[in-house]
Amino acid sequence: MQKKKIQKKKQKNTKITILAIETSCDETSLAVLDVVENKTTTNFKVRAHETASQAQFHAQYGGVFPAMAKREHTRAMMPLFLHTLKKAKIARANSKSQILNSKKISEILNREPDLLEQFLKEIPKIQKPPITHIAVTVGPGLEPTLWVGINFAKALSLAWDIPIIPVNHMHGHILSVLVPPKKKSFKLKAKNLNLTAVSLLVSGGHTELVLVKGIGKYKKIGQTRDDAAGEAFDKVARMLALPYPGGPEISRIAEISRNDPYLKKSRVPQEEFLPRPMLRSPDFDFSFSGLKTAVLYLIRDLTSQTEAATGTAQLSDITKEMIAREFEDAVVEVLTTKSLRALKKYKAKTLIVGGGVAANKQLRKKLTQMCKKEKIAVHFPTGELSTDNALMIALAGYFNIKNAVTKQNSPKLVASGNLQI
Repeated sequence: MQKKKIQKKKQKNTKITILAIETSCDETSLAVLDVVENKTTTNFKVRAHETASQAQFHAQYGGVFPAMAKREHTRAMMPLFLHTLKKAKIARANSKSQILNSKKISEILNREPDLLEQFLKEIPKIQKPPITHIAVTVGPGLEPTLWVGINFAKALSLAWDIPIIPVNHMHGHILSVLVPPKKKSFKLKAKNLNLTAVSLLVSGGHTELVLVKGIGKYKKIGQTRDDAAGEAFDKVARMLALPYPGGPEISRIAEISRNDPYLKKSRVPQEEFLPRPMLRSPDFDFSFSGLKTAVLYLIRDLTSQTEAATGTAQLSDITKEMIAREFEDAVVEVLTTKSLRALKKYKAKTLIVGGGVAANKQLRKKLTQMCKKEKIAVHFPTGELSTDNALMIALAGYFNIKNAVTKQNSPKLVASGNLQI
């Protein structure tokens, strides 16, 4: 008995420190996450979470250009990395300059010459920080930008002898709801990690419904057959001559129309003049290309075909606001209806919403109302974690380390633009 007590006293909590790297599209994001685990509880502490957005560079083109996005990632990566280490309070100057395997590092970063130059200049000056793992997004996303993050992770791994954990970006979006608002430290209990839920993932590149049977146990049950919801938002915004990124602009002017005093006073239900594609289809798939085309035809009928196609249509502000409201209502109705149908079929009592479109106020409102009526728990990420970010990649990396993702489903350390969940 005494021997057992001594053994218990000697048991220590396991600590992991993860550096996460996210470069799937136009945000360069890094995070440092401490994880301390014991038998019943896992404690997380966000030491640093920094993101550099490229939106200003792509705004003039109305969309993300992969070559430009890759260039900006290579420029931002090293300054952001040094800033992140400093913020995490794990940056230490090296009294003796570290000797790097310059030849192998040059081979890894040969397609990112600017980053290679910065890497060979800065990394020898830094002591190896107490990082136990590097988690990096390998897909889905833009392959040229994914490679920047992957190659930077490989170079760091070689320089500091730290293992790399490949992460599926979509797994990160599912887990993003675990982070409470405005908290740098949070806990998860082991008994709460096994759940049955449906996850609605909506972003510029994806619209999917996923059955969640536990962390790392995911099965896609529906997806878009053409445009993703976020992509449709951006394209319709361009037709209405709204600035990039278009999703928030559509929502902003749609809200103006909803709050129009005349419409509120009339108490007359607003007529639906845009389709709700695949609303009543028996599956869980989506299609937004036809809705986008319906908006184009509507604008063409109100102006001219050339103006509609080029986004130079001279519509009144009121007309733009009404079109934006109706378009947003159509998308939200389809997403809400399909989510409820999936929840009922799989008898799930939890809805997880992730991705950039998860920040949409009208979608949050309608999903919250629906879940309250059906007595279903609904979880949204914070605004910061709705966009592409490294903190969700750190979380997904941790659960990959814990073998929540099986070896068969674990992604490889290569950029995979069309990586499936």
